[in-house]
Amino acid sequence: MMDEETVKAYTEADPVNKTEAMTERIDLNEPLTNKAGAVASSISPVTSIINRDPTGAEPIVMNEETLRIAVEAQALEDRVTSVTKKEGIEFNQVLKLRIEYKDILMIDHLSDFTSLTKLDLNNNLIERIEGLDYLTNLTWLNLSFNRIGRIQGLESLEKLEVLNLANNRICVIENMDKLERLTHFIIANNLIRQLDNVLYLRRFKNLFTLTISGNPFSTEDDYKLFIAAYFPNLTCIDYRKITEQAKNEASVKYKYVLEELRSKELDEQQAANAEQSRKAELQLHKDAFVEFLNGSHLFKNMLKDDPEAETLHSMPEVAQQLQTFESQMVELCMQLFETGLAEHKQRETEVNSLLSVRDRTVTNYQQKASHVLANFEQQHKARIINLQQLSEPEKINECNQCDDELDQLSKSLMSLEFQLVSQVEDTIKMLDENLSNMVGNFTETVQGIFAQCRDLEDNYFQNVRRIATATLEKVARDKLEEDASGDVKMLFTDRDTVMDALATAHDNHLLKINDRETVLLTRLNAWKAALIKRIEDEELKKNRMRMSDIYRYVTHVKDQLTELL
Repeated sequence: MMDEETVKAYTEADPVNKTEAMTERIDLNEPLTNKAGAVASSISPVTSIINRDPTGAEPIVMNEETLRIAVEAQALEDRVTSVTKKEGIEFNQVLKLRIEYKDILMIDHLSDFTSLTKLDLNNNLIERIEGLDYLTNLTWLNLSFNRIGRIQGLESLEKLEVLNLANNRICVIENMDKLERLTHFIIANNLIRQLDNVLYLRRFKNLFTLTISGNPFSTEDDYKLFIAAYFPNLTCIDYRKITEQAKNEASVKYKYVLEELRSKELDEQQAANAEQSRKAELQLHKDAFVEFLNGSHLFKNMLKDDPEAETLHSMPEVAQQLQTFESQMVELCMQLFETGLAEHKQRETEVNSLLSVRDRTVTNYQQKASHVLANFEQQHKARIINLQQLSEPEKINECNQCDDELDQLSKSLMSLEFQLVSQVEDTIKMLDENLSNMVGNFTETVQGIFAQCRDLEDNYFQNVRRIATATLEKVARDKLEEDASGDVKMLFTDRDTVMDALATAHDNHLLKINDRETVLLTRLNAWKAALIKRIEDEELKKNRMRMSDIYRYVTHVKDQLTELL
């Protein structure tokens, strides 16, 4: 039997099996067992699932009726009444849900359980992890003793701390990147053959208990020593506390391998950080509509489809013109890039400033509305007490008076709502006007810079055409420089080919410049229009919700008075 220290470590480290450890005093020197007493480590997970139900009961569907019964049973067991009201069960208030030994085939109909923190679906027939997208508050998940073949569908469970996938058919540990808060992971009695696959879990810095026994790799000698070496933060492996002696032995045995692994992980982390920074920077440039304008990208894009480009650019005079053209183009692009970033920052500041004004307006409205409601509530509570002591005719008279006061309350709240809507509309209108001015000013800057780009292109075209004309005349008189390449000599034997190539390149350059200008300005104006529409739509939705709340409150009070008559 295990000693007191091991019991303490086991129960503290693994809340999934805390009850069993405290009541049954599990001997860690013996094979682990499931709740039904089946020896988990001596049989395969496939066999344990297939033979698990001797009754041969028909599988059931996980639907609203199944969930309702489960919630009612658990509420009764936990003596919780807040989720079971006379109007029906409030699924969105359920915190814990347990459906075990029901032969459920598929996880479904959980979208309303948005407050759920603990989900226990052990001992069913589930083959796929799915249907958990709305359980964003889940911290504890037990899917042990099912037929799951692959880890998936956990992307939305970013708060998950405890995950039990024991006794399934899983071959690979994967698709858990989002579970950064994971502290307990149980994947015993599965089909994982490669011990190295467990290293996937090194990314979880909060993981301190790991249960992996009963997998094919666990027959390897010293696999626990391997885990202890590669997971220095672990306190328990397979329900047993890791001793300092074991940690020291593991660190010595795997010293050089660990140093190499840490170096590799450091390089990977640095590369990942650099890539993340690059993406964030690119996103900023896109938000400012000036991506790839901080350099020669536009210039190179202009030239990439030029006919006879290599031959023409090999000519010294053309190469010099090209170098000057590129330098001037890059300078203009950098000017536009820096202006765009500055304009983006100003637009962002303007949006945040005016939205802050809107938020203060809403807060002021809420305070006034709360004050009006508080005064009414105080009077209404006194009236309810008084009504219980009046005769029937007096009650009717009092209720009529209350109806008048309710109408007045509704008018007061609606008046505040109309004032709020008017003020918010003025704020949005001001934002629209200010952004329109900013967009207009930036548009003029953009158009001016791209006009200069076109002027540079025209100048470059005229200079290269002059050089080409002079070269054609030299070739015609057989006076071309001796060091001219054979490709140049061949190209300039045909005047039409040369001039067509230059004209086509010129048209392409202008097209690329115009396209980049059009894309920038189109996205800029579309951004402003979409932003204003989104804000207006959000405010309209909030306005309707507030008016609906007023209507529901007034109706509730009237119903309350009717019940007293």
